[in-house]
Amino acid sequence: MARTTPNDPPPVDGRPLYGRIAALLLDELRDGTIPPGERLPGERHLAAHFGVSRETVRQALEVLRRSGVVATDRRGSHAMLPGRPVESPDSLAFPVGARPADPRAVDQATVVWEVPPQEHARELGLAPHRPTLVHHYRSVTPDGRALRTAVTSFSAVALAEVAELARYRDRADGATPAQLGRAYDWMRKAGLCLHHRDSISQVSQAASVRVTRRVHDQYARPLEITDLVVHAEQDALVYEFTLPAAV
Repeated sequence: MARTTPNDPPPVDGRPLYGRIAALLLDELRDGTIPPGERLPGERHLAAHFGVSRETVRQALEVLRRSGVVATDRRGSHAMLPGRPVESPDSLAFPVGARPADPRAVDQATVVWEVPPQEHARELGLAPHRPTLVHHYRSVTPDGRALRTAVTSFSAVALAEVAELARYRDRADGATPAQLGRAYDWMRKAGLCLHHRDSISQVSQAASVRVTRRVHDQYARPLEITDLVVHAEQDALVYEFTLPAAV
C-alpha cells in the first residue's frame, strides 16, 4: 500500500498516489516543461506544485529513476528522456552587450575579487562590504566613437554551484585577461535553469544607454547582475530571439 501523509489528498483511482504523481511528472518531462538534461526542481517545490507531501514526491521520483527517465546525483535529479537539450540562445552572450567578432573593436576583460557596487550587493543578497567575483568588460572601436563598458557581479550561489567560476577567485587580480564567454553554459551544466531580465534606460548623456541584466535560477536565487553602458552616436544594441516551432 502506498505510504502517504496527512498532507496528501486521498487517492481517486486504483493507482497509489505516488504513481499518479510520477505519471504527471513524466508528462511534464515529455512535453518539454523540463527539457532533457535539465535539473528538476527540488522536492519541496515539486510537493507544492502537485499539492502532495515531499515523501510522495520522493516515491514518485524513485519510480521514474527505476524506469530510467530520471537520474540523480549529488546536484539533484535530472531529466533523462531522449531529445535535444536546450541550447544557450545567442541573446545570452556574456556579458550582455558583448560584441560578435568585430575586427575593428578591441575588447578587454578582467576579473577582480572586490566589493561590488552597492546596488549589485543588494540585488545579490551580499552583506555590506563583502567581496565577490566581479568581471570588468570594455570594448572600443579604433575611432573611439563606439564604447561599451560592463560590470558584472556574481553571487555567492553562482560561485558555490559553478566550479568554473569559483576557480577564477585565485586569478582575480584585475590584470589577468579573463574571457567568461561561456559563463551561462557553465551555469546550465551545473544544473541551473537561467531566467534573465534585461532593462534599458537612458543615462545622463543623450548618446548613452544603460542595460541592466539580472539572472536568477529556477529557485529564484540571484546568480549575477550586469550593468552595461553604451556610449555611441550610431552604435546599436541588437537582441535576437529564436522561438522553436511547435511539434
